Amino acid sequence: MLDLNYMESVESFTRPSARYTEASLVKKLEELGIGRPSTYAPTITKIMEEERGYVTKESREGTQRNYQYLLLKKGSIESKVKSEITGATKNCLYPSDLGMVVVDFLSEHFDQVMNYSFTARVEDELDKIATDGVDWKRMLKNFYEPFHSNVEKTMENAERAKGKRELGKDVASGYTVIAQMTRFGPVIQIGDREEMKEGEKPRFANLKPSQSLETISFDDAMELFKLPRTIGTYKGEEISVNTGRFGPYVKIGEMFVNLPRNLDPMTITMEEAIELIENKMDENAPIGMFQNLPITKGKGRFGPFVKWNELYVPIPVRYKLETITEAQAIEIIEIKVDKEANRYIQNWPAEKISIENGRWGPYIKYGKNNLKIPKVEGIKLETESLQTVSLDTVKSWIEAEIPGAFKKTPTKKK
Repeated sequence: MLDLNYMESVESFTRPSARYTEASLVKKLEELGIGRPSTYAPTITKIMEEERGYVTKESREGTQRNYQYLLLKKGSIESKVKSEITGATKNCLYPSDLGMVVVDFLSEHFDQVMNYSFTARVEDELDKIATDGVDWKRMLKNFYEPFHSNVEKTMENAERAKGKRELGKDVASGYTVIAQMTRFGPVIQIGDREEMKEGEKPRFANLKPSQSLETISFDDAMELFKLPRTIGTYKGEEISVNTGRFGPYVKIGEMFVNLPRNLDPMTITMEEAIELIENKMDENAPIGMFQNLPITKGKGRFGPFVKWNELYVPIPVRYKLETITEAQAIEIIEIKVDKEANRYIQNWPAEKISIENGRWGPYIKYGKNNLKIPKVEGIKLETESLQTVSLDTVKSWIEAEIPGAFKKTPTKKK
């Protein structure tokens, strides 16, 4: 028989599954039989494209959590409260609110497609087409006809996906507090139009980058309505802090400065705001002149750029934002100006329609769609002919490629 020297008891918590990294996501796709080595990288790259906004790659610091520690020794129990960091991640993939709303919508209306077995089965069928000579037309027909019918049915009947959650009631107004997705991104809304009096409008607040529609609490949501807040004046102009579609920012005059992740819009000090503003002013200082107009530089959503005469020109990888010279900036501006001058054959901005020169010849651009220009009586139209084509003719070409392109979608009944 052994004597008990001491015994420890440590409080533990259930840990969630580890978040996917790019490598672990590829491994999971392999396990599910989805994709092939040549398709893994393009698939992951596509969902991570910034303009789509479905998934982000982030490193998060985690939060401190307390836990109970008990020690039994020599007949007495010692109790302590210790702490640990939980939730810290490095280079992990996080679904955005938009990504989750899109998945929920597709799962609701296209459940026959939004499942692992469907994707794996299609992969097998494509392999059989390549190796065994299976009729690809029949395979496409069997998939496309019911799928297309479902798409049309969904477009006609489905309501816009919002990922809507009711969080509670605003004490001051008595109106409902809602978390939902809008065309401007995830927001908190006080007041639904159906419950408000005539002439009243809902109030909106943007979520912080670290917040989510699915998890934000009522208290955290109401904190967002304390913005914008004024924190002082600098050189005679008011400094305010707010949050927008792309995160929190400081505003002075017509200048907007994004807040880094380590600064909170609710606690940022006057000194910290001034430092950000002065750094931004240094960045915005002209690096040179071109045709008697200043050249400035900066960094936006899509990378570093130089700006001249309201024209934004991406800085190529051979130059660096920090060291680009006036001569180098003028070089890339001239290339951009020349390219823009030769870009349009005809342009109808109000209609979002243009005929443009492309790498493989002229084409029609309608919104985000690039369309081929049809032959007329078997003859390919050259640039000179395209310069005189009417807007109505171009619309008829678009309609032939995209039936119903100019048909107004009827308002859905609530």
